[in-house]
Amino acid sequence: MASTVQIPLVGGAADGDSVTVELDSNGRPPLTHHHLGPGGLAEAQIYELESGDRPDHEWVYTWRGPAV
Repeated sequence: MASTVQIPLVGGAADGDSVTVELDSNGRPPLTHHHLGPGGLAEAQIYELESGDRPDHEWVYTWRGPAV
């Protein structure tokens, strides 16, 4: 079974939400997360992995813009 981690989303429409992602064989989450909006893929937002600046969050996904 793969390890998972919850990562908060910062900025954009999903600010304050978090997602659960699987870690790769090196213990790292995916570099990007495509967050679906209410309209599905047509309203998807791109979030990029960054190091977290709080002890309770090793990583955060920061909003980069719409997935147009």
